[in-house]
Amino acid sequence: MKSKQRLQERYIKEIAPKIAQEFGIKNPMSYPKVVKVVLNMGVGQAVKNKEILETLKKDLAAITGQLPSVRRANVSIASFGIRAGMPVGLAVTLRGDRMYAFLDRLFSIVLPRLRDFRGAPLKNFDQSGNYTLGMSEQTIFPELEGKTSTVHGLEIVIVTNTKDKEKSKRFLEELGMPFEKS
Repeated sequence: MKSKQRLQERYIKEIAPKIAQEFGIKNPMSYPKVVKVVLNMGVGQAVKNKEILETLKKDLAAITGQLPSVRRANVSIASFGIRAGMPVGLAVTLRGDRMYAFLDRLFSIVLPRLRDFRGAPLKNFDQSGNYTLGMSEQTIFPELEGKTSTVHGLEIVIVTNTKDKEKSKRFLEELGMPFEKS
């Protein structure tokens, strides 16, 4: 039997029952949960330098424990110097144990390490209760400390099944997401 991640165990034993009671949810199948975490990285200058693309792939793989898929341009845009089929981004979708391990590291190690971090902005929720967090550089992850030469932006999308901003906010707070104080 596989061992559960620390955050996953806490979710099952403490968080899910607490949130269910708070929102009056009786069916365990409709408890709020994180469905997946998607990491996206645009690779603009990789069009001209293939080594950058490979470096960023290794960085994203080190952060997530999973190889990223290369996203290619669907159409040509002359003003950006992009032709159809050129690599324009990298994406990783995490589910299950890897997802919980990543969220645990993000909430307890990475976000507190950010300089002048006053909490994650509350305005980043979409209408479906999903949360998007943008980071200006991927080097804040401990897996990359001193191992990468390129600094690149990163987008983290936490997809929940709540379909409601307030429930999602409360749920992510219980998981450990450090939101800004309003």
